[in-house]
Amino acid sequence: MQHDLIAQARTWLAEDPDPETRAELGALIEAGDTRELADRFAGTLQFGTAGLRGELGAGPMRMNRSVVIRAAAGLAAYLKARGEEGGLVVIGYDARYKSADFARDTAAVMTGAGLRAAVLPRPLPTPVLAYAIRHLGAVAGVEVTASHNPPRDNGYKVYLGDGSQIVPPADGEIAAAIDAVGPLAGVVRPEDGWEILGDEVLDAYLARTDAVLAPGSPRTARAVYTAMHGVGTSVLTAAFERAGFPAPVLVAEQAEPDPAFPTVAFPNPEEPGAMDLAFATARRAAPDLVIANDPDADRCAVAVPDTATEGGWRMLRGDEVGALLAAHLVERGVSGVFAESIVSSSLLGRIAEKAGLGHEETLTGFKWIARVDGLRYGYEEALGYCVDPEGVRDKDGITAALLVAELASVLKEQGRTLLDLLDDLALAHGLHATDQLSVRVEDLSVIADAMARLREQPPTALAGLAVTSAEDLALGTDRLPPTDGLRYHLEGARVIVRPSGTEPKLKCYLEVVVPVADAAGLPAARARGAELLAGIKRDLAAAAGI
Repeated sequence: MQHDLIAQARTWLAEDPDPETRAELGALIEAGDTRELADRFAGTLQFGTAGLRGELGAGPMRMNRSVVIRAAAGLAAYLKARGEEGGLVVIGYDARYKSADFARDTAAVMTGAGLRAAVLPRPLPTPVLAYAIRHLGAVAGVEVTASHNPPRDNGYKVYLGDGSQIVPPADGEIAAAIDAVGPLAGVVRPEDGWEILGDEVLDAYLARTDAVLAPGSPRTARAVYTAMHGVGTSVLTAAFERAGFPAPVLVAEQAEPDPAFPTVAFPNPEEPGAMDLAFATARRAAPDLVIANDPDADRCAVAVPDTATEGGWRMLRGDEVGALLAAHLVERGVSGVFAESIVSSSLLGRIAEKAGLGHEETLTGFKWIARVDGLRYGYEEALGYCVDPEGVRDKDGITAALLVAELASVLKEQGRTLLDLLDDLALAHGLHATDQLSVRVEDLSVIADAMARLREQPPTALAGLAVTSAEDLALGTDRLPPTDGLRYHLEGARVIVRPSGTEPKLKCYLEVVVPVADAAGLPAARARGAELLAGIKRDLAAAAGI
């Protein structure tokens, strides 16, 4: 067994094109570190609907140039099998470790396979790549990014020619094509022959961002902005300048791309402490709102002044921003369908129904939301918003930030705030309070055990609320394809439990709806909502054994 492992590692080493990972793997072989080698050669990094994502390093269970070259070769074979020989593949990348290398390898593989490849000119937000696919008439797109994952991770996200991320069966067919790739020596990788795009695509994207705003709308809201050490600063500030908003005050420590993400434990605005520097900047600058992107700028976080919150600033939940943007679009008189993932708040459906608009629920991920017929607006509670589906069929943290700033400006002219509008929505539709129980694990079996336990012994009540129905989403529903998840409906509440598709986490999404008779009842409704959410979280953790 040990001999086989060393032999497997030596075979991998012989064709690894990267001096760094070759040296790393060679040292492990030399040291006879079979435990580490066994982890790296336990299988292969699986290509799924999120593409690839994992820790950087040598071996088939890590993100590295060998794995990326195979992924690119498989994607090229898939595209050619579909008659796309000679078609254009556009490639974008963020500022993480190895992202530029992975983008270049992808361009070389596509060119060698008889496709045309074009690479964005520098690290840019993921939505620019999603836009470029449709703008350039590409047959596919690749974005090299690990979004808001830890610094040692990277990833590989694949889009097809419609500009949205892959879904089944394409993911399985591409995975099979990757598995069929032979030795790397047989993958043709020329030294040149692809195009490095200029700023024309970025300029076209920025010109398109204007379309999300109402002509002549107020543009007075002042923002503090953090790119979270990612690639958002130059594009967001350019978009705000074009639109006529005041220049955002930058969180200087986090404004420039840095793959080490030195000021945050996790470069995700939702993680504890990630927004501390932004709030410190806001206390000095006294803006109307704080806006944060994640490192590839496809997510948008919003915080508002709130004297009731310690430190004076409160992060809005993704569901709150999702509802605010929906209300703003309704007020502007838009038509079309509002869509959200099943883990997002049911408030969107109530807003859409009252406005006479269509409403759809999808599985988690913008790969599903972007495919809704007639989509006008889509959002997901994890800070993702699609506000211009004709331009970008994915979440877009730049255009979402513009729309939030427009809404804050409209309210500012009325002497009101985003919190005032949230109160209005609670009075109109009931107080929708959401929270999440999220457990990060080292051992993935903990997640499998929790799901099995909940399936075998489903809870009958949570926080004193009776469970009125339970669905195993793995069986599919009349409106949703199968997915690994559980949904519980309670009296005045809803709970969904699912493993994360991109991180080693078990995620539980909680929502309670508390009726509110008048403005005087809002504080009591909020207290009741918080009490119920805390109780559901406690009881669900016990039921799942986590």
